[in-house]
Amino acid sequence: MLKHESKEFSRLVEIIAQLRGPGGCPWDKKQTHASLRECLLEETYEVLDALDEGTRQKLCGELGDLLLQIVLHAQIAKESGEFDMDAVIKSINAKLVRRHPHVFSDAQVSSAEEVTHNWEQIKKTERHSEASILDSVPRQMPALAYSQEIQSRAAHTGFDWENIDGVIDKLVEEVKEYKETENQVQREEEFGDLFFTMVNIARRVGVDPEVSLRQANRKFFLRFTSMEQLCRERGLELGKLSFDQQNQLWEEAKKLIRKSNSA
Repeated sequence: MLKHESKEFSRLVEIIAQLRGPGGCPWDKKQTHASLRECLLEETYEVLDALDEGTRQKLCGELGDLLLQIVLHAQIAKESGEFDMDAVIKSINAKLVRRHPHVFSDAQVSSAEEVTHNWEQIKKTERHSEASILDSVPRQMPALAYSQEIQSRAAHTGFDWENIDGVIDKLVEEVKEYKETENQVQREEEFGDLFFTMVNIARRVGVDPEVSLRQANRKFFLRFTSMEQLCRERGLELGKLSFDQQNQLWEEAKKLIRKSNSA
């Protein structure tokens, strides 16, 4: 770490300690690991949003906000005698060195895929002998990301379709089962199976379903708000238009956005 970076990081740690100390901020002083859960999640999503936008300045600021959460948790832990920021950094340093023997030792790898395989093998030696490989996947993760991770880990054991055709056939089967549902309980179960199979397909073709869905959401947001803007310009009320008229606006909005993106 550069001296300037080390100095600024140390200053951040000092600021958080002061905010939590005597004469500090009442809000910061009352926070606990539990009370900060939503803040940590929110800041993480804001980092993801900045990544999606591709704005350097926004990403820099959001990473700072996320770092604040990490340092704050470390300070709370230090005050209760659990651990401190040095322990957090020491732990991740040791883990990175341990899981990259091809860089810090004499192990040899020929591809990123081999690195991933070795990483999983090393993690396996770190787990309790009776622990499941799925145990360490945080259940609080968004459902799509959790589904992708547990499927990926299961696939490392060989529990996977031989090729994507098998997964596509499974998707067709799940659609058929959904169409045959007779009540809400069945619909929810079969819809979940549809999602799960779609995540499997995404994993097989190298698509991150969370990223893909966020992009689709963003695309819809831009197109729909463009429709609203067109209605305002023309003195129309979107909710009073027929479905065909709304679809015409949708197509117009798509063209406007394409034109704007290519400009």
